[in-house]
Formats: sequence, C-alpha cells, structure tokens
Amino acid sequence: MYRSHSCGELRAAHINTEVTLAGWVQKSRDKGFMVWVDLRDRYGITQLIFDEERTPKEMMEKAKSLGREFVIQVTGTVIERESKNKNIPTGAIEVLVSKLEILNASKIPPFTIEDKTDGGEDIRMKYRYLDIRRNPVKDSLIFRHKVAMEVRKYLSDQEFIEVETPYLIKSTPEGARDFVVPSRMNEGQFYALPQSPQTFKQLLMVGGMDKYFQIVKCFRDEDLRADRQPEFTQIDCEMAFVEQEDILNIFEGLTRHLLKEINNVEVEKFPRMLYDDAMRLYGNDKPDIRFGMEFGDLNAVTQHKDFGVFNSAELVIGIAVPGGNVYTRKEIDALIKWVKRPQVGALGMIYARVNEDGTFKSSVDKFYDQEDLAKWAEITGAKPGDLVCVLSGETNKVRAQMSALRMELATRLGLRDPKVFAPLWVIDFPLLELDEETGHYHAMHHPFTSPKPGQMELLDSDPGAVKANAYDLVLNGNEIGGGSIRIHDKKMQATMLKHLGFSEEDAKAQFGFLMDAFEYGAPPHGGLAFGLDRLVAILGGQETIRDFIAFPKNNSGRDVMIDAPAFIDNEQLKELSLKLDIKA
Repeated sequence: MYRSHSCGELRAAHINTEVTLAGWVQKSRDKGFMVWVDLRDRYGITQLIFDEERTPKEMMEKAKSLGREFVIQVTGTVIERESKNKNIPTGAIEVLVSKLEILNASKIPPFTIEDKTDGGEDIRMKYRYLDIRRNPVKDSLIFRHKVAMEVRKYLSDQEFIEVETPYLIKSTPEGARDFVVPSRMNEGQFYALPQSPQTFKQLLMVGGMDKYFQIVKCFRDEDLRADRQPEFTQIDCEMAFVEQEDILNIFEGLTRHLLKEINNVEVEKFPRMLYDDAMRLYGNDKPDIRFGMEFGDLNAVTQHKDFGVFNSAELVIGIAVPGGNVYTRKEIDALIKWVKRPQVGALGMIYARVNEDGTFKSSVDKFYDQEDLAKWAEITGAKPGDLVCVLSGETNKVRAQMSALRMELATRLGLRDPKVFAPLWVIDFPLLELDEETGHYHAMHHPFTSPKPGQMELLDSDPGAVKANAYDLVLNGNEIGGGSIRIHDKKMQATMLKHLGFSEEDAKAQFGFLMDAFEYGAPPHGGLAFGLDRLVAILGGQETIRDFIAFPKNNSGRDVMIDAPAFIDNEQLKELSLKLDIKA
C-alpha cells in the first residue's frame, strides 16, 4: 500500500503507531539539524519530522532536497508534537520518519499552492490541475459532490428515475445557437450538442417513465456574459400527470432539503410573485427579496412641473436607500457616475435627501417643492435619514437600470448576506416575447411551453397578452431553476409553431418526431431544470460558479489549460468533407 492513513486522519490516539503516508510537500523548514515537512493530500496536512539524532545522514540529505509539490511516501512513527498547532486537526502529532521515498519530483509551481495564493485567475486557469490542490477549489468541488448526492437522494426518494439521454442530437431552434458536430459517416450532415434534453424528457413521459431526472451537461454557443459557461450542468426533471402546483411542491421540497442538509437552514416560505409584479417592483424577473428598496412609480407626482427630463420620460421610478442621507455629495456624484457607465446606460440620476427633521433637499429643488418631495418619499417608502434615487426614461430600459442600481446599493450596504436564503417563485410569464428588430414573436421559454388554461385563443387576437404556464425558482437574486407545463397535444403544438413563424414543412422537419409521438397517447406533463453550477455556488455562499467547476472556460469560451478550441489538420477536414472559409 502507498499509505496506511490519510494526511488528515492521525490524532493523539495514534501516538506510537507506525504509519505510511503519501502526498505532496506543502512546504518544508530546514533548521540544519532538524527538518520539518508539511505533507498534504486531499484530506489534510500532517507534519513530518527528520532530525540528526534519529534520522540517518543519507535520509537527512534527501529530506533537505525536497521542494514544494514533490510527491513522496514516508513510513514512520506517530509522536506527540511539542509545539501543537490548534489550527489543523492533526496539530497534536507529527510523524518521525524512518523511511522516505521520492515518488515524483516537481518543478517550482507558477503560483503558491496555498489558500491565499499569489496567482492571478489566468495563470490559475492555465494550471488548473495545480489550482485544484488548493483548499478553496478542492473544497468547492467536494461541496458540489455533496449537493449532487443530496439531489439524487431526494429525487430517488420521490420515485424519480435517472435516465441518460443522447449528446449527439438534431439541431433544433431553442433560443441559442447550437454547437454542431460533423458526421464523418453521413457526409455533409451534422449532429448538435443539446441545449437541454427538452424533447427527450418529453418523449420519456410519452414512454410512461412518469418521473425522470438527470444531472446532465448542456451546451449553448452564445456570447458569454459574466460568469457564464458554454457548457453547463442541469438537474433536469420531468413528471407526467401533473399540474403546476404539483411541480412547485416537489421542487420546493428539494430546495428545502438542500438548504437543510447542506446549510443547516430551515426555510418555510416560498412566496409567489407574478412576472408583471416582479418587473414593476424590481425591474427584473429574478428579484433578490432579502432586502426592500422596491420601485416606486413617480410618474403622477413628477410630471406636473416644468422639468422636461421627467415630462418626456415614459417612466419615472424611485427607490429609498436606507440610511442613504449620510452619503456626501462626492459619494452621490460617484453613484451618478456609476449609473452612467455603458454597462448600466442611464443618462443621469436625480436624488432627494430625507432629513431627520422631515424636510427634504433634492437636486431638483428648482422645480419641486417640499410637498412634491414628500410624495416621492411616501411612494418609495423613504423614512427620515434615507435617500431617494430617481431614474427616468423608456420603461424597459429604466427598469433594468434601476434594478442594477438597487443591487449595487444593496451590495454596498451589506444587505446581500450569503448566509441568508430567500427563495421565490416567479409565475405567469408571457408566453411570447416581441423582437423589436424583426417585429416577430418568439417563445420566452421554448416552443413546447403550454399557455395558461383558456388563453390559447388569444394567440390570434393578442399574442403578447398570452401568459405561459411557466415558473422560475429564484434564490437570492439568481434564477436557479425554471420550467413549465408542456404542450402534449399535436394540434396545439402545431398552432404554437405556426405563431412562432414555422411553416408546416419546417415544423415537420424540425419537430416531426415529437409531434408524431403526441399521437400515441401523450400524457399531460411538465418539468423543471435547476442550474446546478449556480445552485451550488449560492449554497456555497459564492458569487462565481468557476470554482465549483473542475475545468472551467474563460470569458471567451476558451480552455486555456488544453488550448481549446483549436484548429484540426487538413486530413481530418477531408475525412469530414469540410472546407474552411475563414474571413479575415
């Protein structure tokens, strides 16, 4: 055996026991007559000791030659440590080494393998196999494993069956671009990597599986925004003979189970909010409800004076910043500069101070008197000592801008405590979204989402008013899951595809296999998919998903460790009947 114990296992009870350990040299301290080595593996660190009185000279020289990240095996006796280290579980003992073997030497690492490292993100991604040795990354991957195991446990107890679905499928329009894979055996034809197992899980319901789940890789070839990956992992679920309420209850249960088992947090309430209310009060469909600062509609109390900025705006909204009246003019100017950044896009910001004596001071005192400003405070819920921030403009844009400002202020005020969990269901999404550039509607979720009962007829007269039988689960301002009740009737599916611009021929070519299946007794069904990467990060109290992914890609979709994507040689291109035409 390479080891009898792990490096995190030994305690005072093991004193006088002979052990064999193997691992990496974390660091060594050479005092001339004595050498201490911290030996590390996945489980922890054990201190090794070599000294001139008890260690043969040859082994002593060998110990002095050990560098960081050398892989070694040692045999020795567990002894009591004179200077105990209360910061590590093995801090009461050390191993007096009687045998040392170097299994593999190591070059000097490009960054220190410590909890706090001197390596930047780029260099750590290039040498990710070294980064994984660091406790923060190692522990994040172990944490992800624990979450996945609890998911499997809960769903299995609820009689879900885990079923694998294909990765090489047919390209279908589901919102984002597909990654495509050329087929050598079928010249000129291509597979696609799935954006989700959507049609397959529906076919499993037609097949009578009743309750399906899969922890599955999904792929989307889209421009990457912050903290997105071209390949991501879903907890994909589908159920037959269910309505929306059944699905919400099951996955509230899963979320409660994870919060309890992983974070030891009890959460009872899962509020429900209409999509329209989420947009009106928070400016986005995944609001963080750990704190207030709801939007106040100020149109009625701002558009009666000669202030042209507000009078020409489609929407004027404000939020009350708790305790914000302490901000200096310099700090407010910095906030105005922040909202004018291209990433936010506001043209400016108006503000009003709510003084402790009940008076007001605003940046537009020339146009609005104390009575006007009191109405601003009343509508936004501002109290003495608060600051009212106001933005105006086109409705959708100003809501998005105010949403960004709200989250930024909450971060600065420390209102986004990662140890506090506030789940929320957002329901009754629009079925269709209007593309302002083309003037055509497209599915807000996907083409297989059912409209709310009784609203199918509105597709012809008022398509934008149709609500989807869809729902998103939000946790701390992040969408962690989403799904819908599906269409299970061929005629209804054909009607939906027609309204999305598919000709009858296109619909048959793209989705004929699914619509044919609906003719063989398809049950009512629906489902939900959690984003595992994001869910794990939130449960782990982190903002970024990368540390919870073993080998992530950068913002350009590149794996800088293996240098992918990469060109393939001409012989491979020829085998695949491909010719490159790269535009300069």
